[in-house]
Parts: sequence; C-alpha cells; structure tokens
Amino acid sequence: MMAAPSKKYDLVVFGASGFTGQFVVEELARHQEEEPALTWALAGRNLEKLESVVAQAATVTDKDLSKVGMIKANVHDIQSLNDMCSQAVVVLNCVGPYRFYGEQVVRACIESGCHHVDISGEPQFLEGIQVNYGEKAKEAGVYVVGACGFDSIPADMGVLYTKQQFKGILNTVEGYLSFNSGREGFCGHYATWQSAIHGFANAKELATLRKGMNNNPLPKYTPRLTRRPQVFFSKDVNKWSLMFPGADASVVRRTQRYLYEKDEERPIQFGAYMTVGSLFWLIVTIFFGAIFGFLAKYKTGRNLLEKYPRLFSGGAFSHAGPTRKQMEGSSFSITFQGEGFTDEEAEKGGKHNTKIITQVKGPEPGYVATPIVMIHAALVILDEQEKLPKGGGVFTPGGAFAKTSLLERLNKHNVEFSVVSAQTSI
Repeated sequence: MMAAPSKKYDLVVFGASGFTGQFVVEELARHQEEEPALTWALAGRNLEKLESVVAQAATVTDKDLSKVGMIKANVHDIQSLNDMCSQAVVVLNCVGPYRFYGEQVVRACIESGCHHVDISGEPQFLEGIQVNYGEKAKEAGVYVVGACGFDSIPADMGVLYTKQQFKGILNTVEGYLSFNSGREGFCGHYATWQSAIHGFANAKELATLRKGMNNNPLPKYTPRLTRRPQVFFSKDVNKWSLMFPGADASVVRRTQRYLYEKDEERPIQFGAYMTVGSLFWLIVTIFFGAIFGFLAKYKTGRNLLEKYPRLFSGGAFSHAGPTRKQMEGSSFSITFQGEGFTDEEAEKGGKHNTKIITQVKGPEPGYVATPIVMIHAALVILDEQEKLPKGGGVFTPGGAFAKTSLLERLNKHNVEFSVVSAQTSI
C-alpha cells in the first residue's frame, strides 16, 4: 500500500492530540504489523502535544513510531488545513463538536482532493454536509464518509448484515443497544457531552434542514414499523428500553434512501433503541434526561451543563473522560430484531411470517471500538475504491461500504457481526 504519487501520507489523523485522537493513534500503531508499508501522520495545532501523543502510543503499544509524520494544522487556519489535506490520501477527522469545527475540514479535503472520514454522531452536521457538499465532493472525485465511529457503523452496517442474512423480503428492523460496564463503571468524554447539548438545543434547525431537502417520499410498505413510546418494556430483549437519542436512526434511514434511489433496493424500516438494566436505572436515566432536556433549551442552562458534566449526567460524562481501566471493562452490543416475508406471495398477506435475530458486539464503544471502525473505514477507502460508489460524493457508511470488505475486516478486529437466532416462522 502506498500513497498517491502527489501525496506524502496514506492517512493523516487530524486532532490526534484530542482525547479520542490519542486512541486512534494507538490503534493505528497496532495496525502497523498488518500493513507495514502504510504511511501515516498526526496533525494538530501543537507539535509538542503531537510528540507526546506519539510517545505515549509507543509506550502503550510497544511499537516503533519513529517514522510517523507530524503536521501542524489548526481548524481556524484555512491555509494550514489545505496544507494538511494536500499531503494526505485520507484524513481521519477527530476534531469535534463537528457543528463548530467540521465543515472547514470537509471543505479543505474537497479542495485538496483528499478523502475524509469522521466520527460525528451529529445528524445536523452529517445531513448538512450532504446537502451543501454532495455535488462538490462528486465533482472532485472525493469520498466524504461521516459517522464512521460507534455512531453509526455498528447500526448502519448491522442493518445491512441483517438483510444479507435474511432469506426472503426483510421489511422492518429494530436495534436494541446495550452498554455493559465492568466494576470500574462507564464514563464518556466531555466532547461527546458537548455535542449532545448543542444538538438538542438546535433540533429545530435539523427539522428545517430536512424540509429544505425536498426528498421524494419513499414507498410505504406494510406492516408499518411499530411506533414505540419513549419508554417501554421490550419483550424481544426482555428489558426496559428507550428511544436511542444518537444518530443511528438518521444514518440508517439515509442509507436506505440512498440504496433505494441508486439501486432500487427495498428500503428497510428501522427503529433505534437503548436498553437499561433495571427499573431503578430506568428511573435514574429519565431523571437526568429530563434535567438535560430542560437546561439545554437555555443559554444559561447550556453553560451549566458544559461546566458540570459529571453532576448533570449522574457521572456518565466528565471533562477527564473514562480511565483505561473503565475502558478495558466496558463493551457494547446491538441486537437486531428483523421481520419480513418468506416470499412475495407471503407479502401479499400483509403480515410478517418470518423473523431473524442478529447482533453486533464489541469493546468499549467510544474510545476502543470507535478507533477500530474509523481506521478500517479509512483503509477501505484507501484500498477498495473500485468497490465504492463510482465518482465520489458524501455518503453514510452503509452507502459507501455496502459492497466492500468492511464487515469482514471488523469481524477480524473485535467488532463482530453474527446471527443470534436463525430465521424462524412467526
């Protein structure tokens, strides 16, 4: 594997000195043994911090990182972004919240002929980039693929995997996310918390953006996906469940629209939910969710949320983020309940007659699984452009990687997709 003749590096990790960036660098260091010819660099605004990141990654992984490059780039300095992108085949953008810092990086990538992946879980940013830069990316032959982290490769590729395994006509899929923490507990980093605050506060802007897309309505298939209440007990997974507030539903639906409009594939109806372990934790989650929702509406409230993340999240988020022990003891799983028809004749009856259960599971989602899936998304762009949609553009993971080896790569690297229960009659 080699960079293009005009590019110095195959991959550049932008924001490498940030919390998530550190773990992306460490995962890339581990990957060196598999692809020793891979050329890569770190980019950020402070070279001393980048040197510290490399030193820590070398210590943690016991790898020789002396050949890793370093590029000074600042999200507020357009020229430095252009210089960074001119040296990379693919930029792995770890600088968030993306609503504040993402667009200028995408623009620099397109102008420099550099592909872009990010780990955004912010629907407004992701959909806005598609609207504003889709044609520009296509004209430049550049692939811009958002949501290439825990948000939302497990869900998006999980739905496609479920469809691959289903024998017949898949109509609906419900995904139930479970977080599993060890003795040390679970904690998220402040940057994710900040993204959630501003995403909730500006939800009306997302609705306005979607109205302006003027998308043609998708065909309506029956039975319709069951409309779940905000809180419910799921008999399918035998747990209390809530609507998942992340980007998964948005990303999956964009993928399904793309595949329908491009290849006339039947769009799958999808619902995204998260489970809690007990009624007690359900009450706790609702309590802190209500406080968050109220405060995020107001500037003063948002300031309080940003200043005291641990207090207002019940310890779920902090400025420091999780410890390595917390990450080692944590994991996630998404269980997909897929229903449909054995054939077209059965579909005419208007009632599902067959079901399948699949699952994706992996290590701690934010800072262990996310670097894995982000890096392999970038490697697929680097290695398999003949399998990507022709010509470039702005894509969801499922839209970009449906015909690639991404699922196989992830299965080999601790993010595993499997069939839990083979197809059965219902």
